[in-house]
Amino acid sequence: MIDIGSISRALSASGLVPLDAQVLLAHVLAKDRAWLLAHAGDPLPREQADRFFALAKRRRDGEPIAYLTGVREFWGLPIAVSTAVLIPRPETETLVELALARMPADRDLRVLDLGTGSGAIALALAHERSRAHVVATDTSVDALAIARANAHRLCITNVEFIEADWYDGIPATSFDVIASNPPYVEHGDPHLDDGDLRFEPRAALTPAGNGLDALRAIIEGARAHLVPGGALAVEHGHDQSDAVRALFVAAEFADLVAARDLSGIPRVVAGRAR
Repeated sequence: MIDIGSISRALSASGLVPLDAQVLLAHVLAKDRAWLLAHAGDPLPREQADRFFALAKRRRDGEPIAYLTGVREFWGLPIAVSTAVLIPRPETETLVELALARMPADRDLRVLDLGTGSGAIALALAHERSRAHVVATDTSVDALAIARANAHRLCITNVEFIEADWYDGIPATSFDVIASNPPYVEHGDPHLDDGDLRFEPRAALTPAGNGLDALRAIIEGARAHLVPGGALAVEHGHDQSDAVRALFVAAEFADLVAARDLSGIPRVVAGRAR
């Protein structure tokens, strides 16, 4: 039996890197990491220790921290997640930045988020632009339930959630901005069976084929759903920037912008409908 003793002893005995151990124990205790450091010598009750070590084992077995705690911060918002949705990632904030740059704050806007998952992108955009009406779609009923719950918990009311398959099922209206982080990993990519990706919904990661099918459908169909001069911004894989820009050109988009994420990896392409 592990000699639990203090909070610091439990952290050391977890078998995890310090950050993961601190995040999990803070979750169990409903405290933050700063509190843990300030109370490192405090005793850890047996019930809470048992919960912590059970989570620590699951983490050592590979389960993502976000699924163990049920939340991941995105754009400063605590986004609830489950295995029904992808875990929001920092690189996707690049997509939010490019979309917001095309969303004036001083007028009403209609925005479409295709494949919303947890709702992270839609909620970030709606939070930053109170005059925008954001329509967020997904084919997964479970994902939409999580996204709606996130909007309710965060008191973000200018988002409408709709079950739809890309453009099939969306309202018959034109949008000022369309944003999407679609599945884009190539079928058979070994990374799909590695790390956190093993636990995430496969359909949200890869459209099969070479990974471009969903991106192609979104880009080729966008102009029919955009106002003149409206903008489209999509996230893509690390080696897909040239191919995605070619799709934008073929679909007659102008003012193309290719952006890199914080790691310097090409991550997002945006353009305006002619």
